[in-house]
Amino acid sequence: MKLPLFIAALSGAAAVISLGQVPDNNPAQAPAPAQQAPAPAASSGGGGGGGGGDSAGGSKQQGSVLGGDVPIFDPSSEIFTWDGKSWHATDNRLFQARFEKYLNAPEETTAQDTGYQQIIYAVLDDLAPGNASVAHIDAAFRLLPKAGAYDIDARLCDSIADAVYSAWRAQDNADRLAQADDALEQERKATEWNAKIAAGGLQLDQAPSAKDKTASQTWIQDENQKRDMEMQQYTTRLAEIMATIKANQAKKELSELDAKVEFQALLVQLFLQRRFQHVLIGTRFYRAIFTDGDTTLKVGKDANDLFANSTGMPPTVGTLDSMANEVIRDVREGVQAFQFLLGQNELESASNRLGEAFTTGEYLPEIRMLPRTEKRQALKFVQKSDQLLSALEVKDYTLADQLVTELSKTATDFDTSKATAAIETAKQISDLHLAKARNAAVSGDRATLEEELKEATEIWPRNPELTKISGLIFSQSDVQQKALVDLDELLSQHNYREIYNDKMRFIAAAAMYPDRQKQLSDVLQQMETIETSMIQAQEMAKQGDYAGAWEAVEKTFEKFPDDSKLNEMRADLTTQAADFVRTIRTAQDLEQKDEIGSSLAWYLKAQKIYPSSEFAEDGIHRLTKKVLPES
Repeated sequence: MKLPLFIAALSGAAAVISLGQVPDNNPAQAPAPAQQAPAPAASSGGGGGGGGGDSAGGSKQQGSVLGGDVPIFDPSSEIFTWDGKSWHATDNRLFQARFEKYLNAPEETTAQDTGYQQIIYAVLDDLAPGNASVAHIDAAFRLLPKAGAYDIDARLCDSIADAVYSAWRAQDNADRLAQADDALEQERKATEWNAKIAAGGLQLDQAPSAKDKTASQTWIQDENQKRDMEMQQYTTRLAEIMATIKANQAKKELSELDAKVEFQALLVQLFLQRRFQHVLIGTRFYRAIFTDGDTTLKVGKDANDLFANSTGMPPTVGTLDSMANEVIRDVREGVQAFQFLLGQNELESASNRLGEAFTTGEYLPEIRMLPRTEKRQALKFVQKSDQLLSALEVKDYTLADQLVTELSKTATDFDTSKATAAIETAKQISDLHLAKARNAAVSGDRATLEEELKEATEIWPRNPELTKISGLIFSQSDVQQKALVDLDELLSQHNYREIYNDKMRFIAAAAMYPDRQKQLSDVLQQMETIETSMIQAQEMAKQGDYAGAWEAVEKTFEKFPDDSKLNEMRADLTTQAADFVRTIRTAQDLEQKDEIGSSLAWYLKAQKIYPSSEFAEDGIHRLTKKVLPES
């Protein structure tokens, strides 16, 4: 018999009803053994998460005592489907609050709790097979209001009493209808008898001669009409009696069927609410009241298929009775297993067994009377496990790593492999993305930098290295922005010398800005030209060639007159090569005044002072063309 699967399905669905909530379809969680933490839905594994599969709506079955969809459990995927929603059987958050409330609650061993269970056991004993006499049934019925007065009963015994009373009233009505049918049957027979007597004693008129056909036909019609009028009162009454008998039979059948359906609906509801002691009380009352042997549950096709496919049995009152007994036995074994595992310090398995037993038999005395000191030991493990689940869900792997260590010390049977694998994998992938982000920052690849930081953040938002690298990148960004501001200011001032002196900072800052890169490249190329001419002049000055050194600086000065350092060197060399400089400038001034002869004489004089002078050679060449154009 496939009883465990059916009980799991109905218990899971009933828990949703009793909690007054519908499970959410959660995203899949990282696999972690802590998801096997003792929630009422048993152990967890990953993969399924809270949402499990896709939502699958079920068709509404008209006339079903279960209302809409029945709970469906797929053992291959461990997915519950209920009222168009699907969720994983191991989603412990569905029962977390209710289970923790139970773990913190005191054991129900007070005099009131004991008195309630004594009444329940007395009712079950009165209704037990072999004891169910009229006196015992009446005694059990009188105990129901007493049990219903206890808070833990939630007035369910009163509901059973109401159903029993309604069934008895329906049966009383059926008895009265049967008595009425007997009276009507007697009247029907008397009416038929009177009709026969009336027909037999009817005096007929003398028939006319057969030769007169017209008179014979008229006589026959008159006699038939006389007979019909004589019999009409009896035939009419007989029809009325037969119609009343048929109507009473229909009322009797309908009244009994309504009482059965109402009682069966209550039994199914009690089973879904996991009130298995009340299920036993109800099924025993049902058999005692309805003695026709018809115990088939009037349920819709979905519920009928659920019974047939999960238990291999048709949906009957006897099926509910046997399953309730089996659940009570299973819960008793679960509690015994919990206590044994607790003594072995195997808290994970102990918590799982208690969670399973609580899910199925929350209201059974074996669960309610469990000492709070024992439950509290499991509670600590449950809270840590739930905290681990939350840490994994929000991807706080630092906290999750700490919790795995604590749980492994607390429970000897805690399996760290799945959680550790999930944590280490996430850390490695996050670090890999951070390494790529670091390389992208160095190379100035802004798009890759942003993408890799985003990936690393999504995988492990609280990664300490992420904070460090982000801080470094942000500080670099601040430095970069300041460098760009300084570069723009120096460019506007044409202070190329300062840009050249701090060129490495500006090169790094402009790496991701092509327009600034071009401006900086032009400036650096210009400065390299200036520096080259200055170095050349310095070497010439060291050799005593001050005129040549001045001339080298002067050529560069004509192109870049704004460089301060170049101007300073130019001034020094002008003093050291004063005669040559004065001669060249005099020649240039006379040339501008168009005094060709005098200017040519001064250029020749300058060439005599410094034979390698390019200024003097160019001036002589220009003036010679003016004097002798043909040559």
